[in-house]
Amino acid sequence: MMASADQATEASKRSDILDRVDYRLAETEAEKEAIYSLRYRAYLHEGAIEPRADRRLVDRFDALPNSWTFGIFVDGELASSLRVSVATPDNPETPAVDAFGDLLRPELDKGKIIVDPNRFVADPNNRTKFPELPYMTVRLGYVACGYFKADIGTATVRAEHRAFYRKVFLQTPMCEPRPYPTLTKPLCLMAADYASVRERIFMRYPHFRSSLFEQRALFERKSEPLAPDLHSSEFHIAKAAMSPRT
Repeated sequence: MMASADQATEASKRSDILDRVDYRLAETEAEKEAIYSLRYRAYLHEGAIEPRADRRLVDRFDALPNSWTFGIFVDGELASSLRVSVATPDNPETPAVDAFGDLLRPELDKGKIIVDPNRFVADPNNRTKFPELPYMTVRLGYVACGYFKADIGTATVRAEHRAFYRKVFLQTPMCEPRPYPTLTKPLCLMAADYASVRERIFMRYPHFRSSLFEQRALFERKSEPLAPDLHSSEFHIAKAAMSPRT
């Protein structure tokens, strides 16, 4: 009875959190510009970029077919954003692969699929309104890992954030910080074998779970399918352990 009560409480809490969150794929120019502006304000607030006259931050990866840029709305208000990029052997262009190609391209050469969540930003004026916001934002990466059958999940983070990602998300630092596109502060690559950490992550954060219906609603291209087809048989490959580097 106690276990059932605890599970009911956790399910209720998860429902309450997710009921306040709306993930919206940026498709119109207005939606994209709102996110580019949010990125600019967030990175400028952290001192990660220099001031720009256009007060927006956009890069070439935003236009690629293997990238999805989301606005995360809390109680109807744009609170954060995350871009999810997916690298495959035939479609390898993502920010993490660009910056850490020496570490990630050998994994792609083995036929692996890499989910690269990036451009995680939060409105600097609203961070304290919703303490769960960072977790609800990064949750999109786990939804993507499930949908695309990821072998590797990555995070590109500043040195001072490595301990958090290692402890909470079981990711291993793969290198020391290095220059990263458009940012003034260097980032390091964190990575984990998705299959080996998935259930432990879900045990800690049950609300990271997602249904196939939600996965398809967020990531399935209706008018312009992702090329190549990540669900084709050629990508149903045996998983091999990634060799971490210190």
